[in-house]
Amino acid sequence: MKTKRLSLLLLLIIVSLTGFSQSSGFYDFKVRTLEGGNFDFSSLKGKKVMIVNTASKCGNTPQYKELEELYEKYNDNFVIIGFPANNFGSQEPGTAAEIRKFCTENYGVTFPLMEKISVKGDDMALIYRWLTSKEKNGVMDSEVKWNFQKYLIDENGNLVDVINPKDKPNSDKILEWISSK
Repeated sequence: MKTKRLSLLLLLIIVSLTGFSQSSGFYDFKVRTLEGGNFDFSSLKGKKVMIVNTASKCGNTPQYKELEELYEKYNDNFVIIGFPANNFGSQEPGTAAEIRKFCTENYGVTFPLMEKISVKGDDMALIYRWLTSKEKNGVMDSEVKWNFQKYLIDENGNLVDVINPKDKPNSDKILEWISSK
C-alpha cells in the first residue's frame, strides 16, 4: 500500500514537472484596458488580431494613423490591440489619461488600447512572454526590437507572424494576410 501511494505521488510530480498541464493559449489572457476595465482575449475568437506595442514619442508614432485606418476598414473580422510601452528610449512616458488624449486628438484612435505594460525584460507582461516564446506560443521565438512591432494572430488564436517595427501597418504583406481566408 505504501509503495502504491509513493508510486502515485512520484507520477504526479513527474507529470507536473514535464509540463503535462495545459499552458496558456492566446484566448486565455485577460488584461486591463487603458481606462482600467477588463478585456478578455476570448472575446476575439474567430477574428484576426494584430498586437502592437505603441509609443507616443517615437519616429514610428505616425503608424497610429495607418493602424486606425486598417481597424476602421476591417473591424468586422480584424482587431488591433495596442499596448503602450515605455521600454525603448522612454518614448511612452505618459499616464493612461495622457496616452488616451494623445491618441484620440492626434490620430482618432478607436481600436482597443490596453494599460501600459513592459514588453521586454524581467517585468515583461504575460501576453508578451507568450508572443515571444516558442515554448509558449508553439510557433516561434522573437524579441521585441522597438516600438510598433506587430504580432499577427489568426482566427484560431495561433501566432502567425511577427512584423518589423518599421514596416507599415498597411503593407502588402499585412493587407494580404487580413484579406486571406
